[in-house]
Amino acid sequence: MQVDYTNLSEEAKVYIYPSSRKFYDTEIENLHKKINAFLDSVFADYTLNYKILYNRFIILFISEEKPISIELLDKLAMFILSLEVDYKITLLDKVNICFKQGEFVQYQEMKRFRELIKKRSVSKKTILFNNLVQNKYEFENHFEVPAAESWLSYLFK
Repeated sequence: MQVDYTNLSEEAKVYIYPSSRKFYDTEIENLHKKINAFLDSVFADYTLNYKILYNRFIILFISEEKPISIELLDKLAMFILSLEVDYKITLLDKVNICFKQGEFVQYQEMKRFRELIKKRSVSKKTILFNNLVQNKYEFENHFEVPAAESWLSYLFK
């Protein structure tokens, strides 16, 4: 059952899927329909919420009250793979870097990101997105962080 985001506890599990490109405005309504249909049919017994953030991230918040089975995680992975095919994007690659450049969110492979550091196109102050946060509290406090405070901070030394 989908609930208001504010009604989920700080321990709610978070699943972040960064898109290799921005979703077009024309895709958003259909994407919401697909996500809602999937969540209502597969996760009907769970308390949850989701967001499409910056037209770039699909983020699911699922209450920790009831453990999620391997079977449901497999169904979630299959659904995300189907979105990859439908929208011709990558969603399951969490190693690539998402960061802000002004008001825009960029998505780069690690090799290209290192080149941007060398060219000083990104700095310690560049806001990175931490796709590895585990719960709602971490999402709210550590999803968007300066590069100097991220798992990539070692690249700036």
